[in-house]
Amino acid sequence: MSANPQWDVGRALGVARLFHLVCGVRDACVTPFLTLYLRQLGLAAPWVGILMGTKHLVAACWAPVCTFLARSYQKRRMLLVGSLLGSAGASLLMVLVPPMDGHLLDSSCNESAGVPATDPPRGPAIPGVPISAREWTSNPPAGAPGLPDLGKEPREDDPARPSDPRRSWADPVGDPGTTTPLARPSTSEGREAALPWGPAPGPPAHNESGVRESAQAWGLSLEGLRWTFLLSLGFLVFWELLSAPLEQVADDSLYEYLDFVDATDRFRHLWVWRLLGMSAGVCAIAALVGRLACFPTITGPRGVLHFYSYSVVSILASLVSVAFPVPAARRPEASSKTLKALSVVGGDPHLVLLALTVFCLGAVASTVQNFLFWHMRDHGSSELLMGASVALSLLGELLLHPLRPALQRKLTREGVLGLGLGCLAAQLLYYSFLWSWWSVLPAQLLGALSGGALWWAVAASVEEGATPGTERPLGTMFQGHFYGGGCSVGSFVGGFVVMRFNLAVLYRSCCVILVVWLAVFLSVQSRLPKGKRINYSKLLAVEGSDTSDSEQGSERDWLVKAMKVEHLSWKG
Repeated sequence: MSANPQWDVGRALGVARLFHLVCGVRDACVTPFLTLYLRQLGLAAPWVGILMGTKHLVAACWAPVCTFLARSYQKRRMLLVGSLLGSAGASLLMVLVPPMDGHLLDSSCNESAGVPATDPPRGPAIPGVPISAREWTSNPPAGAPGLPDLGKEPREDDPARPSDPRRSWADPVGDPGTTTPLARPSTSEGREAALPWGPAPGPPAHNESGVRESAQAWGLSLEGLRWTFLLSLGFLVFWELLSAPLEQVADDSLYEYLDFVDATDRFRHLWVWRLLGMSAGVCAIAALVGRLACFPTITGPRGVLHFYSYSVVSILASLVSVAFPVPAARRPEASSKTLKALSVVGGDPHLVLLALTVFCLGAVASTVQNFLFWHMRDHGSSELLMGASVALSLLGELLLHPLRPALQRKLTREGVLGLGLGCLAAQLLYYSFLWSWWSVLPAQLLGALSGGALWWAVAASVEEGATPGTERPLGTMFQGHFYGGGCSVGSFVGGFVVMRFNLAVLYRSCCVILVVWLAVFLSVQSRLPKGKRINYSKLLAVEGSDTSDSEQGSERDWLVKAMKVEHLSWKG
């Protein structure tokens, strides 16, 4: 931009909308399906929890540092482009991670043909890793359509045993909803089972994501576990270091750009475009993976297609970022805004209680993000249905947004927050009782309240409690540090709960935790002092909108009075 930039707000907002839309598609390519891919590699629930917890921890700590450095050295555009291109390359490193014990999963073509698959020569079970194929072949469900007798596994010397184990046998620690195809012609039953909305062929869920207590498994699989886990950890951390700062740097750049022309009110609605991009992207990538997974050039687990798509969309987003609005001038700003925001939280009991609530929310929400697709896969859901469930929740949040003023008039902020926590608890309880491949869809309708309405209340409470100049640092702290820290802790703990018990116990436990915390929150909130803080941003906005010279004196009077009231309340 030139030394005297021309502030074209309309063009800047158009580019920002396109950027958020493309970035939404980009995030939807991998983020919802990442833990499912780690499961296809053979990693058990505790290791997946450690990986995801580390990912959230890196994002919570590293993003603010990069944002501060990019702003201080005026390298925002360079960071945007570098983050997109770097993450496009770093994501492809995940494709290089070898599956556990070298077994490659090739279940995608088996599913598309409507034929179940079974496992290769089996070894001892790995704790926390599903072995549904083995269970199913030993105790097949009654009435399985068009299947030969799978009650007896082929022996090593059996001439009917397939000669190419890579193409014919599933990974014993891979996708739990698949079994091995035996030779059979294509029938109408097979084509019917391949319908994208139907259940993925596989056995019913028993306790597939629970622990398999086998002491021998750890020793026999230690070498494969070490390489798969350590490579996944290293590549995932490197990838997160490159991608984590993107959203925060883009938001800060656009907000400051609009602040120069007093158009920050138009910044509030850009999140809609990101949700639209995620809704479209999560369904599109699931359908694309189902179509392309059987190509002969695709090797390894079917999840690698998610990373290829992510890289392509990241490159497209980098082209849009070249035109992304970045302010040429930098206003002087105190470097201790984060510390000031932290002191504001520590001095306000309402914000302390809200911070604990957001931390608890992050811990519980991480169990849904990490293991809900595992639970759906155990019940035979296809990836297209998984994508549709995420899109249904996001679209519900978008449709609820026009009702936000009416909802806030009917309920207080505490009431909306309690309603959101209650809906999330009901969702978790429902997840623990899933009975079929489609049964998750009704619960996703509650996502509008447990996601959208809940964060409306959090944002309103943060805005109410903020002091001048700390609104955005406080919002970033609640969404990045407190929520991200909760997601990290929840991921670490959730994986071991799944290993020790199962997913149903995990979701019921989270439901109980939320209900107990909701009771504590409402009880403590009612006992806190009701002192109302002065919202300076709203006062200054009212002052700027009134241009009458005859009322300037009175406006100064009420502003001075408000500052005196605030000073007295602090002093008291």
